[in-house]
Amino acid sequence: MTNDENEAVDAFERLGLTSYEAKVFIALHRLGSGTARDVASVTDVPRSQVYSVAESLEDRGLIEVQQASPIRYRPVSLEEAQQTLEERFDRERERAFDYVDSVRKEATTEETQEDIWTVRSRERVDDRVVDLLSQATDKIVIGTRLPELFTESIERTLEERAAAGVSVLAISRNDEIWERLDAIDGVDIETPPAYREGDQRSGRIVIVDDDGILLSVIDDDGSETAIWSSGSLFASVLIQLIEASDELRPGSELR
Repeated sequence: MTNDENEAVDAFERLGLTSYEAKVFIALHRLGSGTARDVASVTDVPRSQVYSVAESLEDRGLIEVQQASPIRYRPVSLEEAQQTLEERFDRERERAFDYVDSVRKEATTEETQEDIWTVRSRERVDDRVVDLLSQATDKIVIGTRLPELFTESIERTLEERAAAGVSVLAISRNDEIWERLDAIDGVDIETPPAYREGDQRSGRIVIVDDDGILLSVIDDDGSETAIWSSGSLFASVLIQLIEASDELRPGSELR
């Protein structure tokens, strides 16, 4: 098989077909229709195995069988096959996640959920920041020294929360970030303390209301790792400690 065909077989396997099913299905589309002998001649599936594999593909709704002598097989159209596999994927996805959801609900009634979570990779941290910001009803404090950590989705979310009446304080000394934040109505901007100028490891800090917090660092390879907590005693206590230092208290003079 060519590399492209190998990749196609691998893809079909990820969709739930066996290797032999994928090969027979592809072979029949190459042939248009054919017998077990025909299929075996264009693929490495043994002729003796083609019959059972074809039966399985028929059960899946991916091929049609002509009761002739010898038996002939014909694949359904690509559009029909795609719809069949998509519907099966959706059913299996619902079955799997419904079960996990039921297990999760049972587990949360028996024990307390963990308070502190770790997130790795910049994209996942971005998503968590947006999620936390979206939950704000009273105040937001957000700080970063790196423009690439202040994404468009974060900017949009800050604008939406500020428009909804949430108090938003941003902390940065980066000119680009200042310029972008200054264009958002309802966002106050402050500069962090001078002694933080040499900080090269901090990523970002996010405080939401009185019980949501995220802190991240930039690793040596440039990747980002964050810890976060929301709706927990840990988050509330940590926020109180940070605000007690007056470094990030909304309305305090930080310049």
